Amino acid sequence: MPVHLVDHPLVHDALASLRDKRTAPEGFRRAATRISVLLAAEAMRELPALDVIVDTPLGSAPGHRVTPDVVVVPVLRAGLGMLDAVLELVPHARVGHIGLQRDELTAVASQYYSKLPGSLDASYVLMIDPMLATGGSAVAALDLLQRAGAKSVRIVCIVAAPEGITLVERRHPDVVIYTPVVDRGLNEHKFIVPGLGDFGDRLYGTI
Repeated sequence: MPVHLVDHPLVHDALASLRDKRTAPEGFRRAATRISVLLAAEAMRELPALDVIVDTPLGSAPGHRVTPDVVVVPVLRAGLGMLDAVLELVPHARVGHIGLQRDELTAVASQYYSKLPGSLDASYVLMIDPMLATGGSAVAALDLLQRAGAKSVRIVCIVAAPEGITLVERRHPDVVIYTPVVDRGLNEHKFIVPGLGDFGDRLYGTI
């Protein structure tokens, strides 16, 4: 499967806070930031870097500078809860946005917004969407990125379901998914079980 499980104790500590139904929106946001930084760092572990020499106050030192163009694409609205954390790691990154609305009855995603940077063919694209449930939204977003020319794409999600992973694998087998956990599956309403509820509602206090 195109899945990289991130098994870091700090990631799973933050995930426990996100799962806990007693976590208030402010605590939920803090945990979302913590986990997003760690997941994004793992997803960008293989970023190419250039060897450089920098001058410290006491002399010269070898170092590395990240060389590729990084593009971060949150899937609205929940993906916005991860964006600032990722930009802390790569402040020079360009940002695109994809807006998808899931029909509550059919679980089919429809696009209502898309704004992507140009020249994606040479970019390292990080698509961020906290919940990979049916995979419909992820595949729709990946289709958009592919049509825009993106060739190197990774998905960062906080919780995934087997159904979503299977769909992404079938439609976009070259895309790697970075997540700390693959849950049991989906319920009759297409929510991940045990999951953590509706990420956007808990993030913004709109429950």
